[in-house]
Amino acid sequence: MDCNIGHGCCVKREFESGIPMNTKQHASVMEAIVMQAPGGVEVLRHQEVPVPVITHDTDVLVRLRAAGLNPIDAKLRQNPGSYSLPLPVVLGFDGAGVVAATGSAVTRFAPGDEVYFCHPGFGGRSGCYATYTVVPEILLARKPANLSFAEAAAVPLALITAWESLFERAAVQTGQKVLVHGGAGGVGHLAIQLAKQAGAGVCATVSSEAKATFVNSLGAEECIYYRDEDFVQAVLRWTANQGVDVALDTVGGQTFEQTFAAVRYAGRVVTLLQPASSTNWGIARQRNLGISLELMLSPTYLGIPQAQRAQSRILEACAPRFDNNELRVCVTQTCSLKDAALAHHELESGAQIGKLVLEIN
Repeated sequence: MDCNIGHGCCVKREFESGIPMNTKQHASVMEAIVMQAPGGVEVLRHQEVPVPVITHDTDVLVRLRAAGLNPIDAKLRQNPGSYSLPLPVVLGFDGAGVVAATGSAVTRFAPGDEVYFCHPGFGGRSGCYATYTVVPEILLARKPANLSFAEAAAVPLALITAWESLFERAAVQTGQKVLVHGGAGGVGHLAIQLAKQAGAGVCATVSSEAKATFVNSLGAEECIYYRDEDFVQAVLRWTANQGVDVALDTVGGQTFEQTFAAVRYAGRVVTLLQPASSTNWGIARQRNLGISLELMLSPTYLGIPQAQRAQSRILEACAPRFDNNELRVCVTQTCSLKDAALAHHELESGAQIGKLVLEIN
């Protein structure tokens, strides 16, 4: 991909004095994609900025090799005020790379270790669309050896979201039936595999034959072409008119409300999106449905260390599954860091299967 985005001036940031750390001398500037103002993809500028420095003794400086893209990236580009992001800012939550330096209190990692992580860049921290980033140790996990850096960078936010939705919000169990909306997407394709491995039967909504073939290969028993048929009626046919035990809504809007009718009495619906104020809760109330909200960014946004560490443990627990080929992540497109604007354009199209990734040389 060729990037025609222009270059702006370097972002200026002030840092605290560096603390003692395990490191060698690194370059003082790096490449990054800087967002100077909210807007369309044109606000993402490829430029040189100062390398972030370690200011807390539990921080780790990571030389990034890849950064995953997520729908939240585009939402924050359009409206950074929704999470009080200061401007200018470097976006990008998901990363994979090599430890370059560690704070003096870091005990789990050393320079040269390969890591992957989801690092919400709140509180003035820089994101992953860059050559380097500084990450709190509690957010890091060792990269699965069987995954490339690009594949590893595609995993964290989607995997943590899928895991928390299925097991911490919905308590999915063996023998249950699970509906996954957007089964070919980043969260969806991992959720199908996790639910299947937990012993559940899975059906998924898709928009094309290619996506149906993909989700079937992951273990989905039933594919519903939501553009061509009523997914509620399709789910009821699949469940002998009972409804699923658990529905994972990755789409939101009217899909969230319509899903109530596809879930059995006292079943559970987990949504990744903010329910609309106009939502009609009548069917959910009649069926005594459990409604759960999932936002994996909350532990970092709210500053809850125990929950942050619990999320990196999910990455640690699933690393052997990737290494044993029990889990797989689908990266359908990669591009260079300088082409982040074009990658965002593709991200917003919603047409891709799996994940998009920026490779950082």
